[in-house]
Amino acid sequence: MERTFFTAANLIDGINPPQPNSTVVVEGDRIAAAGRDGSVPKPTPRDTVFDLGGRSLMPGMNQCHFHAGYININSIMDIELKYPPTYLALAAAKNAELLLRSGFTGAVGAGSPHNVDVALRDAIGEGLIQGPRLIACGHDIVTSGGPIDVNPDYWKLGIEGLCRVCDGPDEFRKAIRQEIKQGADIIKMYVTGGHGFEFKADEVPMTFEEIQAATQAAHERNRLVRGHVVSRPAILDCLRARMDLIDHADAMDDECIDLMVKQGTYVTPSLYFSWKTMDFMRKRMSAERLAQEERWLEQGYRSVEKANKAGVKLIIGDDFGTSWMPHGDYAVELEFYVKYAGTSPLDVIRWATHNSAGLFGDQGGSIAAGKLADLLVIDGDPVRDISVLRDRSRLDVIMKGGQFVESRLTPTQASAQAA
Repeated sequence: MERTFFTAANLIDGINPPQPNSTVVVEGDRIAAAGRDGSVPKPTPRDTVFDLGGRSLMPGMNQCHFHAGYININSIMDIELKYPPTYLALAAAKNAELLLRSGFTGAVGAGSPHNVDVALRDAIGEGLIQGPRLIACGHDIVTSGGPIDVNPDYWKLGIEGLCRVCDGPDEFRKAIRQEIKQGADIIKMYVTGGHGFEFKADEVPMTFEEIQAATQAAHERNRLVRGHVVSRPAILDCLRARMDLIDHADAMDDECIDLMVKQGTYVTPSLYFSWKTMDFMRKRMSAERLAQEERWLEQGYRSVEKANKAGVKLIIGDDFGTSWMPHGDYAVELEFYVKYAGTSPLDVIRWATHNSAGLFGDQGGSIAAGKLADLLVIDGDPVRDISVLRDRSRLDVIMKGGQFVESRLTPTQASAQAA
């Protein structure tokens, strides 16, 4: 089988500091070898060789809070009412390809109106459209009068395309089973408000028994559960119920962090959305609300720093798709953590690659023999300047499963190197 060689690479493997003058060999959809100093095989005349000349080579990134069907929304009602489902599906396909061409070879859904994610995942898997590996999310799971169920009943609008409204453990179990029946890989629950919602962060409309019933129902069928969770008591309830992925977790403290590390819980802080929303809404918020949001954001910075040092599986992903944070500039989130939260570039690259690999079955997320060949070649060094990841023109190669999605490089003839 013909192989692809990337030589003279500045290797950023998702775990270790950069390793200059490295070689990575791809065979089929897998990495066959990676290393330097003669530890990798030599190319033959049948192989294709790319001399990277010091360019950086790293794993494809994973966007783990992806709303493919959000289109420049301004409110919850926009998600349900602004566009018909058929239009959402077309827009979601466009957003999925845009995400892939931004260097994200994997994505985890975080709520999908009209079950668009499932169709999107299947269309990508069958080669009908281009997009990242997608862990498909279904409808949002909420309680009556919870963060999503905000329309007055007399409007008679309904929100069935966006969410399922459940009350009591049995209704939660049934809803999760219906979501799984319709093809969901991961279930999204709105446990609290806060983090962009008018519904207060310290109000918890969902009981522990409801959270536990939903999580058990999902795990019985090997599906994942994620939750929009902000306040400390709710975070602890979700951890005790063995929720797989917690979104935001602004108020996580030492007890929460210890449990996260012990249980291997994934956390998407999504602080860029909070910062961007606060900036966008500054002239629209009351002074009291603005002060509250600023306090939550500062608390988020501190908790993320503490969680990172403790070894929590922090991962990348945010609420792109609003009018003030449209789809496309996904890698700005990594730059945000470096600039405002004091996180090192190497750490946020690890969040975007290695940390999230377990959600995809540990097949990628790093560069080593046997891993999926999801690779990026970057004209620049993101460890020195994380902002290069935002510039799609500097993504010289995007490879997914050993196939080139994008390649701006000219191969060197292997026969010349082998001679």
